[in-house]
Amino acid sequence: MTARIGVVTFPGSLDDGDAARAVRIAGAEPVRLWHGDAELHGVDAVVLPGGFSYGDYLRCGAIARFAPVMEKIIDAAGGGLPVLGICNGFQILCEAHLLPGALTRNQHLHFRNRDQILRIEATGTAWTNTFQPGQEVLIPVKNGEGCYVADANTLDELEAEGRVVARYVGGNPNGSQRDIAAITNQAGNVVGIMPHPEHAVEALTGPSLDGLGFFTSVLKHLVGAPA
Repeated sequence: MTARIGVVTFPGSLDDGDAARAVRIAGAEPVRLWHGDAELHGVDAVVLPGGFSYGDYLRCGAIARFAPVMEKIIDAAGGGLPVLGICNGFQILCEAHLLPGALTRNQHLHFRNRDQILRIEATGTAWTNTFQPGQEVLIPVKNGEGCYVADANTLDELEAEGRVVARYVGGNPNGSQRDIAAITNQAGNVVGIMPHPEHAVEALTGPSLDGLGFFTSVLKHLVGAPA
């Protein structure tokens, strides 16, 4: 049976269509979820896409965190549902306390849009199990508030528990502490990543096909997950 992966659209989402296309290219069925949905329609995983949910008013992701669909996602994530937050989606996951820390204004105070090399650090998550430890991938980054910050104890805990999923290589585009580009929760089913893997799934439009591994990884995870 084909896996069904939900892609949430918030007011201000920009990359929901790209995320849905990446899901389809990976071999799954994208299911469009509206921010006001009170149910997840039986999806097997969820992607929170990039953009400017609710115009990034108040604080990035702070309003989206209270959308009706997020109540269901928070509950389901606690039960093991794979959830990937990309860029604004990462910000929403932090605001929802599904991931620790926060994403703040880029240290140089400029929007950064470029192709970025990442080193995959953790391959035991639902979204990175098809990569090799230490593998370098080329993924676009585009953000104005992508600087990952957390207190020293949280950073040390992420390091000690192997929960830093990816780091920036060849220059840190936003000043994120310890070059962190992506992290996961303790269970490994929730991953937040600031760069955009959905923009690196086709030879025609992407700088590489390296982003596809995030989406094929969750399919591999779902095949191995208990029914």
